Amino acid sequence: MKAVRYHSYGGSDVLVYEEADRPVAGVGRVVVQVAGTSYNDADSGLRAGLRQDLLPLALPHIPGLDLSGVITEVGEGVPNWSMGDAVVALLPAAAPGAAAEYVAAPAEALATALRTVELTDAAALPLVGLTAWQASFEHADLKPEQREATGTSYLCQGDKCNAAKSGGWSSTSSGRSCCCRRRRVRDPSDAGRRSGGRRHHRSGRRSGSRRHGRTAL
Repeated sequence: MKAVRYHSYGGSDVLVYEEADRPVAGVGRVVVQVAGTSYNDADSGLRAGLRQDLLPLALPHIPGLDLSGVITEVGEGVPNWSMGDAVVALLPAAAPGAAAEYVAAPAEALATALRTVELTDAAALPLVGLTAWQASFEHADLKPEQREATGTSYLCQGDKCNAAKSGGWSSTSSGRSCCCRRRRVRDPSDAGRRSGGRRHHRSGRRSGSRRHGRTAL
């Protein structure tokens, strides 16, 4: 298969597009045909060797922590996923990444891909989505009955997921994971709150002022 790899630590100039061995599905893992991946600061830090003390890489290394794609092979001990399932995942940092045609992923890292966006675009979700989940539910300790003043709530697309588990990734009673999305919900009590009756326009600026690039392979 074709993949982007680097054989030594460094800047973007160490990246090469070349042939690499196609992965196979081991126990507890699946092989995914990659639809897209994304670029995060974590990828550049790993490539630069800034985290060698914590996460030494086996070189050559394929980057790409974020993944979206379709399962093409299912290994032993994976009862809840099937060939043809569209998924997203945040891959283990030191494992071969998604900047390739195929990647092996641990089954527990998978979540069902959103049906409301293109599969390639869904690759921008995993890392930032999990970051938002951790900030909201692990650190801010949000509860299902709580709502933001702006009327924003979390809605889950999963069949068995509920508000108590939503906001990012959540395990359902079936053992599969699902991916949640945020949507603005208008509260009737909000009526008349807009200053001068004018509607406020949201800035197009993304958090951290950096937009995640997507790479389709």
